[in-house]
Amino acid sequence: MPHIDCNGNRLHYQVEGKEGAPWLVLSNSLGTTLDMWRPQMEELAKHFRVLRYDTRGHGGSGVPAGPYTVAQLGEDVVALLDALKIERAHFCGLSMGGMTGMWLGVHAPQRIDRLVLCNTSALIGPAEVWNARIAKVDAEGMASIVPAVIDRWFTSAYQQRAPQEVAVVRDMLLYTPSAGYTANCAAVRDMDQRADVAGIQAPTLVIAGTHDLATPARDGKAVADSIAGARYVELDAAHLSNWEQAESFTRTLVDFLLQEKGKGA
Repeated sequence: MPHIDCNGNRLHYQVEGKEGAPWLVLSNSLGTTLDMWRPQMEELAKHFRVLRYDTRGHGGSGVPAGPYTVAQLGEDVVALLDALKIERAHFCGLSMGGMTGMWLGVHAPQRIDRLVLCNTSALIGPAEVWNARIAKVDAEGMASIVPAVIDRWFTSAYQQRAPQEVAVVRDMLLYTPSAGYTANCAAVRDMDQRADVAGIQAPTLVIAGTHDLATPARDGKAVADSIAGARYVELDAAHLSNWEQAESFTRTLVDFLLQEKGKGA
């Protein structure tokens, strides 16, 4: 497993795909790992040099003492790009990964070509909800929240239709280090990028899920409306739309990233 020590942390990453193709960075959601992008990898690898990584506190990455901030998560990406000598890349993040993408679009625009923000929001509150979740995980561990989180991540129809796929994601959540999870909960809790996202200049795609309870579609639409020229697409899915509507998600993502510059967002 390749690792790089950067920004005061050890990040686990993988590089796959087409040699010499444009770089694409994929950023995972809270409580998953870089494996959350498995449904997209076969197609993405045909067109891009894909860099996946585990956000700090997740998977094979380090778990430095928290709480974390969204700025730290964004700075981790910049440090990873620097370490791998990647000047610019497309960036796609889901949920917390999308929050990281917003920060990068505002604070490191020179590193971002096209930006894809999926099932995410510029503000997720209230703080009391996050504090209660942090306290529960601290007291009872990750298993205590898994059933409720899975019900927010996937529609009941998808859970019935694809139990083996849901089980893969459930295990990612269950085995996320508790300390890493709660430290990232604090980053999400304390984030408010509503006033910042209007400064994003990169061509941007926002993907939302009609049945998303964690980051409702209206939140994604608000982000898209705040970014000049942003494209908005809503899929018939809950929170992890890249699993529940994998084919539509992948097609939408690839079509956007392969657009020629100057031809729309």
